[in-house]
Amino acid sequence: MGSQPRRRHSPAVYRRRRIAVLLIALLVVAGVVWAVIAQPWRGLADLLPQSAPEPTASAPASSPRPTGSPTPTESPAPTESPEPSESPDDGEPPAPQPCDPHVIEVVPLINGERFRTRPIEFSIQLTNTGSVDCTMNVGTSVQQFVVTSGTDTWWRSTDCQREPSDMVVTLAAGQTVTSAEPLVWDRTRSSVDTCDSENRPRAPGGGATYHLKVRVGEVESASMTRFFLY
Repeated sequence: MGSQPRRRHSPAVYRRRRIAVLLIALLVVAGVVWAVIAQPWRGLADLLPQSAPEPTASAPASSPRPTGSPTPTESPAPTESPEPSESPDDGEPPAPQPCDPHVIEVVPLINGERFRTRPIEFSIQLTNTGSVDCTMNVGTSVQQFVVTSGTDTWWRSTDCQREPSDMVVTLAAGQTVTSAEPLVWDRTRSSVDTCDSENRPRAPGGGATYHLKVRVGEVESASMTRFFLY
C-alpha cells in the first residue's frame, strides 16, 4: 500500500493563522507601550530620596559664591554706617524730665465714709495735669498719710514706717494712677516713741469726724477726705 497524500489546508485557514499571529504580536507591543507610557510608580519616584541629590548637587555650585565672592572686599562699606545711625538718634524725642510739682495733683482716697468694725484703707491718686510726660518718685519713701480730728493729729504713716523704698515712674501727660496696695489704719494714735507698744490710745468713735491728707514728695493734696468712726 502506498502512503496517503498529506492533506493541504485551504487558503482561508492560513489567513486565519496569520491574523492570529499578528494579533498576538500587537497585544505584546501594546503591553510594552502601556508600561512605558503609564509608569504608575512615577509619582513615588518623585518622593524617593534619589531625587534629592539633583538639587543638593547644584547647591555646592552656588555655595562658593558667598565664600569666594568679592563681598568681603566690600565689607569696609558698613564702616560708613555710623553716619546714618546717628540720624535716628537725632530724631528721638527727649527723655522725660522730672515732674513740675505744680502740674501734679494728689488726692487722698478711702474705702468708705463711715466705719464701725471694718478695716480703714487709705490710698493715693496721682494725676499729671501737664502737657508733657514726666518722671516722679512715687515710692513709700516719699509718701505720707496724716489723719487729723479737728486740730489734733492722730496718726502719721511716717512715724513708724519700716523699710521705705523709692519707685521712679513716668507719668504720661494727663495720666491718672492710683496706689496698688492700700495702707490700713488700725485706729490708734501714732508716735515715734510708741511704735512697738500694744497699748496705744485708740481713736474714739461715736460718730467722731476725721480727715485724711496725703503728700507725695513735694506735692500735698489740696483738700482732705472726711470719714467717720462709730
